[in-house]
Amino acid sequence: MKNTALTHIHESLGAKMLPFAGYNMPILYEGVNAEHEVVRKSVGVFDVSHMGEFLLSGPNALALIQKVTSNDASTLTIGRAQYSCLPNHDGGIVDDLIVYKIKEEQYLLVVNASNIDKDWDWISSHNDLDVDMKNLSDDYSLLAIQGPKAVEAMQSLSSIDLSAIQYYHFEVADFAGIEHVIISATGYTGSGGFEIYCKNAEVEQIWNTVFEAGASFGIKPIGLAARDTLRLEMGFCLYGNDINDTTSPLEAGLGWITKFTKEFTNSENLKKQKEVGVSKKLVAFEMLERAVPRHDYEIVDALGKKIGIVTSGTMSPSMNIGIGMGYVTTENSSIGSEIFIRIRKNDVPAKVVKLPFYKK
Repeated sequence: MKNTALTHIHESLGAKMLPFAGYNMPILYEGVNAEHEVVRKSVGVFDVSHMGEFLLSGPNALALIQKVTSNDASTLTIGRAQYSCLPNHDGGIVDDLIVYKIKEEQYLLVVNASNIDKDWDWISSHNDLDVDMKNLSDDYSLLAIQGPKAVEAMQSLSSIDLSAIQYYHFEVADFAGIEHVIISATGYTGSGGFEIYCKNAEVEQIWNTVFEAGASFGIKPIGLAARDTLRLEMGFCLYGNDINDTTSPLEAGLGWITKFTKEFTNSENLKKQKEVGVSKKLVAFEMLERAVPRHDYEIVDALGKKIGIVTSGTMSPSMNIGIGMGYVTTENSSIGSEIFIRIRKNDVPAKVVKLPFYKK
């Protein structure tokens, strides 16, 4: 099992450590609900250094990205990032990822920790364009500084105006005494803030400086358990739960990152699927009684017939109701539809709602 460059700090802070995607990761510090609230109301810091980073360079870097990803990376300008996915040949998804345009002919691809090797092999297998590929995953660390007070709390640590970095834009600049850090206005929480990419040797200095600067703002370290409740309240997909090798981006509601203005892996079949329509859809739902939906619970209709399955579920810390996402048959997918979650032989009512669950 791998450690991040900050594992010793998490252990010294008393974090509950558990294996996650082959890494020894901090799952929680003082409790999910308390940590969740910190990010919603002030500012918290996640160590997400287990994520993977690939650097693609050369005249054909864009062409390779266009071939393997569903979104149109040709629209990216330097300093912009794009959410996308890697379709497979069977209608499913290899992984979802973020593509950063670092400079002309150079892109950074950020992938899920559990899929680093799979994604590397997949992209490499399509690299017949002589694109220079470097797997930087073991050399780089990633901190997510998230929350409505993140900009104010961190501004003293950089010479650039952090408030000027728009959502899904980034700057390569000085931060916490380190030069050439990627400061990206991205994150997985829906509460604003940044993701900071730096070398492993630099991250401890950045971590310590960030906590000094944020002390008066009530900054706290946050574990991966709260990261999951935060992302679910926003309806962000989690690979392995809500999307996987068998779910198509169109079924998952990711048509907005599936651009048929170009050819990409399996684009012809996905285009046909769009024209014909899908038989199942990923929906968001709220429980109408006090109950907690969980991954793999059955979704049934009023007659008790199975119509789908829960992919993610929790008791929302912000709203104090059970929320979840799951795939249901298309006829049961419209907003307002009543569905039932089978919880220990009881069919508990729920309704299909529009995302996000949490509205600021």
